[in-house]
Amino acid sequence: MVAGEASGDLLASHLIAALKQRLPDAVFFGIGGPKMQAQGFDTWWPLEKLAVMGYVDALRNYREIAGIRRRLKKRLLDLRPDIFIGVDAPDFNLGLETDLKAAGIKTIHYVSPSIWAWRGGRIKKIGRAVNRVLALFPMEPPLYEKAGIPVTYVGHPLADIIPLETSKPAVREALCIAKEIPVFALLPGSRQGEVGMLADTYVQTAKLIREHLPDALFVVPLATRETRLQFESAIYRQQAADLPFRLLFGHAQDALGAADVSLVASGTATLEAALIKRPMVITYKIANASYWIMKRMAYQPFVGLPNILAGREVVPEILQDSATPENLAEALIKLYEDKENARAVAEAFTDIHLQLRQNTAEKAANAVIACLN
Repeated sequence: MVAGEASGDLLASHLIAALKQRLPDAVFFGIGGPKMQAQGFDTWWPLEKLAVMGYVDALRNYREIAGIRRRLKKRLLDLRPDIFIGVDAPDFNLGLETDLKAAGIKTIHYVSPSIWAWRGGRIKKIGRAVNRVLALFPMEPPLYEKAGIPVTYVGHPLADIIPLETSKPAVREALCIAKEIPVFALLPGSRQGEVGMLADTYVQTAKLIREHLPDALFVVPLATRETRLQFESAIYRQQAADLPFRLLFGHAQDALGAADVSLVASGTATLEAALIKRPMVITYKIANASYWIMKRMAYQPFVGLPNILAGREVVPEILQDSATPENLAEALIKLYEDKENARAVAEAFTDIHLQLRQNTAEKAANAVIACLN
């Protein structure tokens, strides 16, 4: 198995657990993260090696990543595993899967690349690379069926894990946060590149919110020691040590559950916020060259999964040059004050939750075992 970032680590860990129930002697190895390791996965390289942002970052790290893929392919061709499962990370995994499939090794790609959003021509490459695609979202299977590529809709495991209702008072009590104060969750991403791009903007945004709402508290879940250090450095640079930041190691769902409103970097965290039914502002910044390339190739009017799944703008997206502290603070304060909108957002997100709740790990495990057989 190969997972390339924190969301893939989560998906893969649940799949490993489900497979081990059915195949107790199975052995799992490749590239993964701590959640996969907790399930007994043998990590040959840590997933952080693959966690790059956009074309510019990928080019900067190309030599190291290409070297890892070359050595990994050689080891896998020598070992000839029963099956290879690429978990997302399509730019790394699809080429590897193509070579392994050509050598007679069965391949599954878990998480459809976002061909419904941009670069739809990749579907031909996917067809050459895999024996089956495991799709997380309901708009994906028809695209593969039309192209004659085996596909299984498995839903999203977060929809199974996160309850349909998350009690804000209960989460606040667990975190020792007062029930009546304004709470903003700030999620700057799980990768160092993301946090490096967004941390200063997030801290400046918090300063502006605090001017308008003097009692506001800011809860910031950070995935690693490195990203925590990056955010602490941004607090120091922006002379914001007096602001009430509550930094957490992980616990993103607790931060979102305690919040009235969230500021979330585009990615899987936006889906977590949607499943917890909280209003949010979706934001993102990458290298300008990468942004304009991706923008020109995009089919969707939205970048955030909640809006894409809803088919409309349920929550605002403020991206790239527009993602100034002033614009973000204004949008977050507006969402905090609009209680009627919060109810409408929760209703829209409940519909998404029910659609994605499919007992994902079990469905994915069944598809893998069928492929093995």
